[in-house]
Amino acid sequence: MAPRVFRFAPSPNGYLHLGHALSALLNGDMARAANGRLLLRIEDIDRTRCRPEYETAIYEDLAWLGLAWEAPVRRQSEHFAAYRDALERLTAMGLVYPSFESRGEIARLVAAREQTAAWPRDPDGVPLYPGTAKQISHDERRRRMAAEPYALRLDMAKALARAGDLHWSETGRGPSCETGQVPARAEQWGDVVLGRKDTPTSYHLAVVIDDALQGVTDVVRGEDLFWATGVHRLLQQLLDLPVPTYRHHRLIRDAEGRKLAKSTKATGLRELRAQGVTPAEIRKLVGLKLKPLRQRE
Repeated sequence: MAPRVFRFAPSPNGYLHLGHALSALLNGDMARAANGRLLLRIEDIDRTRCRPEYETAIYEDLAWLGLAWEAPVRRQSEHFAAYRDALERLTAMGLVYPSFESRGEIARLVAAREQTAAWPRDPDGVPLYPGTAKQISHDERRRRMAAEPYALRLDMAKALARAGDLHWSETGRGPSCETGQVPARAEQWGDVVLGRKDTPTSYHLAVVIDDALQGVTDVVRGEDLFWATGVHRLLQQLLDLPVPTYRHHRLIRDAEGRKLAKSTKATGLRELRAQGVTPAEIRKLVGLKLKPLRQRE
């Protein structure tokens, strides 16, 4: 039997904090308990925010925590061709279309619609795409794509009709403690962006391609990504990719109950290390046992 494969996949757009430590350590513990493999992936498709010094800090912080991972490390920025191929496959199926509105234009469209009724939002609270780009003729699309910025969106209605009803296997917990076979409700996200003119992928597309190419069997990540699994399951079905088992874990929150985030300047692991905090104390701070896990955390 092939070994189980786990992965920790941070973005180098800031320093790792306690929330990252929980996810990384949990992946390491579960890989060790299963006699499996632990991979590290650098999710650096956002070239405007990702910086080399943050990537270097990731390696330093994870090594300090006592984690070891297989080489080579996969860096998403080195694999745009694989994502482009997948996007072209979806386009050939008639499931992708370009939209040309800026973020400001989309906000104004939503505001106009909400003058009469509430406009639907995705699980992250972002309004669903309100535009009419699907109605643009083929010739006009080609003309505008040559001259304007654009986003490439998944036609969710067509994709769902093609894929049918889908589920995923959840061994952790969702926001409402969902577990077992969970329905993949991708429709909650509307016509999600899969790529842009200057970047041939999005997080949703890259993560399913990477997990498939790396043979990941167990995706262990924070419960803030629970509902995004519906989109990932849909893309796996459309692209005929293997389906991992998922485990979504609790989040580490601050005193106000907000999840820790780089954008809110959560205290970084390197800062805690400088203050004299030990790796064992980090494990206690995130609520993990001091010995490797042998059962569900």
